[in-house]
Amino acid sequence: MKSLTLKDIEKAKALLKGIILDTPTLYSSYLSMDYNADVFLKLENFQETGSFKVRGAYVKLKSLPEEVLHKGVIAMSAGNHGQAVAFHAHHLKIPSTIVMPVFTPPTKVKNTEKWGARIVLAGLTVDESYAVAEDIAQKENLTFIHPYDDPDVVAGQGTIGIEMLLACPDLEVLLIPIGGGGLAAGVALAAKSIKPSLQVYGVEVEGYSFLSQQLYGTKDKRNGGITLADGIAVKSPGYLPQQILKTHLAGIIVVTEEEIEHAVDLFVRKQNMIVEGAGAAGLAGLLHNQTLFAHKKVGIVVSGGNIDARLVSSIMMRGQMREGRLTLLRIKVDDVPGVLEKVAGLISCHQGNILEVNHQRLIYEIPIKMAELDIMVEARGLDQIQGIIKDLEASGFSVIKLGNGLPLKGLDG
Repeated sequence: MKSLTLKDIEKAKALLKGIILDTPTLYSSYLSMDYNADVFLKLENFQETGSFKVRGAYVKLKSLPEEVLHKGVIAMSAGNHGQAVAFHAHHLKIPSTIVMPVFTPPTKVKNTEKWGARIVLAGLTVDESYAVAEDIAQKENLTFIHPYDDPDVVAGQGTIGIEMLLACPDLEVLLIPIGGGGLAAGVALAAKSIKPSLQVYGVEVEGYSFLSQQLYGTKDKRNGGITLADGIAVKSPGYLPQQILKTHLAGIIVVTEEEIEHAVDLFVRKQNMIVEGAGAAGLAGLLHNQTLFAHKKVGIVVSGGNIDARLVSSIMMRGQMREGRLTLLRIKVDDVPGVLEKVAGLISCHQGNILEVNHQRLIYEIPIKMAELDIMVEARGLDQIQGIIKDLEASGFSVIKLGNGLPLKGLDG
């Protein structure tokens, strides 16, 4: 495998001119104020396919001879790389096959299929899909387009680093999601070649911190499993990315599922921006260790925005519950006339808004002549909810606040 230099990335940038978007690097007033740093967002979720993958895919396809291209190409992908290959194959008028894990979000499958690709759903994981793709490639004489362990792909992704420093030369830190490592390797190589003083941190999600384990010998309490950041759920980082990153990274931050979810929620509710779990990993890295980046100019690669609408809706609701804007209260009451009116009156006195009421009488665990009310309350925040709970308990009601799936009694939540 050939080595990679800044010159290769500059050639890739020239090749991509007019083909993909030179996406904006925007200053975020909200994130900068809340996290005590100057935060700049590189918005690769604005690309036509919704992610940075269109860069490396095009550079790789254009490196292949015409006779090879017209036999067809094949890729393995959890979504974004497949969309990118299908997108460019459509415009280059060549056949493409994309192998995706069977549980790939329907949004990503549909968005890949619309570019005319043949979709093969096979394998429970990306690694299993990879084996299927290799088998099909051999049987049908197709050219395999690797998502990250390829110098042309890495060079394409590295153009992001050049663009970020052109837009904001004063950046001191970069936060980049790591799955297979192609994005982080390309950006780190480009950015560090241009500005050696820059600190580059990769961000992995727990359960898939395999590069951190290989480079630094860290341990992960989780091992695989379902993750919101499915785009970086890679068990085998590429050989080439590893060789680049071991000399270009300041470190790797391993974030939790909760931090990924919080980051997605911040993007949608505070930045009015749809970002997928893997795309929000860079921001999750900032949330994970705010003191490390305090008072610094931080660039975050927002790598993609392909996420199911239902999932975004759930994340937004959970975010509002985390902030106390929405709270589910379980209240035990005597089963007598007027009790619901009394409860509603107490909530109303605090300007709380009742969104939903579930009145249970017939559950065996509830004593006869008693009932249980599950009430969803909309409020300004946790202080208002605590005032409501305090008054309900002062009036003789037993109250449990349900939060994050666990009953938190009284004011402890």
